[in-house]
Amino acid sequence: MNLSGEALAALAERVRRKAGDRLVLGIVGPPGAGKSTLAERLRDQLNESGDVAVVAPMDGFHRSNGDLDAIGARARKGEPETFDAERYVEALRQVRGRERVEWPTFSRVIDEPVPGGVVIDGESIVITEGNYLLLDEGPWKDVRGLLDEAWFVDVPDEILVPRLLERFLAGGRSREKAEAKITRSDLRNAALVRATRDRADLVLGGFVSG
Repeated sequence: MNLSGEALAALAERVRRKAGDRLVLGIVGPPGAGKSTLAERLRDQLNESGDVAVVAPMDGFHRSNGDLDAIGARARKGEPETFDAERYVEALRQVRGRERVEWPTFSRVIDEPVPGGVVIDGESIVITEGNYLLLDEGPWKDVRGLLDEAWFVDVPDEILVPRLLERFLAGGRSREKAEAKITRSDLRNAALVRATRDRADLVLGGFVSG
């Protein structure tokens, strides 16, 4: 579904009602559901009306390709253990403490994290988005307690698959490798993530891109 201006305004108002000294909102969902699209549009909507919001993506905590190669996990990139979850949790704790944080982002062009891709300083609203924010295992289990609110974005697999295929082809993968990645990893990740949706405060349909 497309996110209408009216729906976006209603979501922004929901955030404003809860905002105080600092609000941390988590947007969760499977790969390709539209988390980043929603996070960026919500940030822009809030900032246009005078609020100060910033997006802090979980994807910046991907382990580097070199680190993944060293442990034989490159083919499983995107699965929970291929992220530095401990560092992500620590960064969220710093955000909650209103510290200045140089937050890493992720470049799909080079397929690597980018240190200090966004700086979080005095913003009153921090929107963090990613797959595993509601996962209740390992270091991920500490994330939910650091979020003031969590929203779950979802779409069915028949919509996710073409989105992911387009993403991987645009990133330079062959169709064969892209389809294998989707089947062996991304759809399994989607099922894992969907099992956490009951921990969210709000469940939304998917958006144009993720």
